[in-house]
Amino acid sequence: MTWLANLHKTYEQHSGVIGQFEKKKNGREYALIPVSHTTQSAHVEVNVNRNGDFISATVIDKSDGSTIIPCTEASASRTSAPVPHALFDKLVYIAGDYEAYCGEVKGTSHADYMQQLSSWCESSAAHPKVQSVHSYLAKGTLMTDLIQAKVLWIDQDGKLLDKWNTAAEALHGERPDIFRVIASEQSAAFVRFAVLIPGDPEPRLWRDPEVQNSFIHFNEMNMKEQELCYVTGEYLPYADKHASRIRNSGDKSKLISANDTSGFTFRGRFRTSREAAAVSYEVSQKAHNALKWLIERQGIPIDSKVFLVWGIDQLDVPAPFADTFTLYNDNEAGEEEASLTGDSTHKEFANQIRRAIGGYRYDGDYKSEVIIMILDAATPGRMSIVYYRDLNKELFLNRLEKWHLSCSWLHKYRKVGDKYIQFTGAPATRDIAFAAYGPQANDKLIKGLMERMLPSIIDERPIPRDIVRSAVHRASNPVSMEHWEWEKTLSITCALVKKVYEKEGFDVSVDESNLDRDYLFGRMLAIADVLERKALGREEKRATNAVRYMNAFAQHPARTWKIIQSNLQPYQARSGTRDGFIIHCTRLLDKVASQIQPKDLTNISLSELYLLGFYSQRNDLYTSKADKEMVDSTENNNSEQGEI
Repeated sequence: MTWLANLHKTYEQHSGVIGQFEKKKNGREYALIPVSHTTQSAHVEVNVNRNGDFISATVIDKSDGSTIIPCTEASASRTSAPVPHALFDKLVYIAGDYEAYCGEVKGTSHADYMQQLSSWCESSAAHPKVQSVHSYLAKGTLMTDLIQAKVLWIDQDGKLLDKWNTAAEALHGERPDIFRVIASEQSAAFVRFAVLIPGDPEPRLWRDPEVQNSFIHFNEMNMKEQELCYVTGEYLPYADKHASRIRNSGDKSKLISANDTSGFTFRGRFRTSREAAAVSYEVSQKAHNALKWLIERQGIPIDSKVFLVWGIDQLDVPAPFADTFTLYNDNEAGEEEASLTGDSTHKEFANQIRRAIGGYRYDGDYKSEVIIMILDAATPGRMSIVYYRDLNKELFLNRLEKWHLSCSWLHKYRKVGDKYIQFTGAPATRDIAFAAYGPQANDKLIKGLMERMLPSIIDERPIPRDIVRSAVHRASNPVSMEHWEWEKTLSITCALVKKVYEKEGFDVSVDESNLDRDYLFGRMLAIADVLERKALGREEKRATNAVRYMNAFAQHPARTWKIIQSNLQPYQARSGTRDGFIIHCTRLLDKVASQIQPKDLTNISLSELYLLGFYSQRNDLYTSKADKEMVDSTENNNSEQGEI
């Protein structure tokens, strides 16, 4: 029940924004929904006056379709059962003349809807605007009015068109708006109402707080049965059914469901579901509505899985799935600071990380919590919480800070506008999936990796070895991918390897005091690569021998090095004493090779540590003052080949 209690607390903490719509970057609107309400995408908006007379109707654009609708406990969880919503609904429920245009309907959908609406309008919680809608719908002319207003369209026989085809185009001309916003038939159109009253500031019933409160009071009047709520510990009206549409408006999966009275749900332990666990209607509504709002606001959906991180008191917290560059920008550290971290010392970089995370620290209640939740649905009707953690916020930020410091490396694959930005920091978990599985990795692989990486980030556990091995294998095969893809894979893999060897304290800068065999072999390979690239010149785009033999070198270093070195000799001989940079590389190569002990000159395969030596030595040579021209040439070549 902890997750329910935390969601309920989140709802209460942000009750001031209930019913207030916000817009996402894609233009889609969302809001924290009131109790006894849910959201639905509406297709048609009908305007009536105070007396219940039809005024006009329009087709709603998809970006404006999100609608807060009042609903009963039964209608909020309806699937195929004909259970009407309280006010806004599909044509089959609200149109009295539906059968005249769509044929006979099984059941009593419209009669049930009108009976429920009448009960609301006749109760002490009635609202004048709702009574206006009731007066209009009681006339039974909704579909006729919509057809006359050219919102709905009929065929030659006077029946509602099932779909838009060539015959319909010949009859009506251009494709109507209703067929642009609705995926199914016109008969499935969802209708919302506005009551136009002179001087009234809010005619839209789905955004009128007074109408919303009116239904909340009416619904409470009809809830008599009480039970001990396992969340609050109080006797409150009991929730027999719980909300669906958690991840999106078409989601039928539920987190709480116990409707299988004839199967194995209770397995002989309880007579009824409420003996297993009872949750009050109010808590269920508030918790589910808070969850929907948080998913819309800051959830990360991948396939059927949703990754969600939030703070109970302060919603915005740094996401553990994001990279350090995002952390800088989210805290308004800015693009300039992020780009400078490539040349920063470790102390300066650590201070930048602390400043970025420090902006999220809570300077009041030390008990403030951060919740991490992953949701997934195994079947269309059942959803599960596959990962859940609630942490003290200070502890969460401290562990996140350690992750960004210990898994940091120099990356150059980020693009802002038309410019590539280099930054030092930890890669995003999605980018780790890119390094481990390639750009063609499907959503199933990505979401699985993101879930498996969470304990490494939040609980300081080791990174799963299979992820590191897969990334190292791909980084050791540069000829199997484009240059930009390999550069990105290489830097991310180096970050993972650095985390594995965290106690050794590796950094992007070359550690000339490190005499580890694998590290030295990596440095030698980098020098050979840079030396040959310089000798080839700017125009030659082919891979160097060091790059082509990289995978073989990692498996059989001593034997492969003989091949690489013999292929280097023509370039060294051709340059002679004319090129100072090649002379510098040759001398450095001799120096590094001399540091390898004779007993280590074997064909025993290299560990992943050689990648750190390779990257650090190559980065040092490319950024040395001895050959600034070489840096410019390399960056130009890289930009022509794609992202780096």
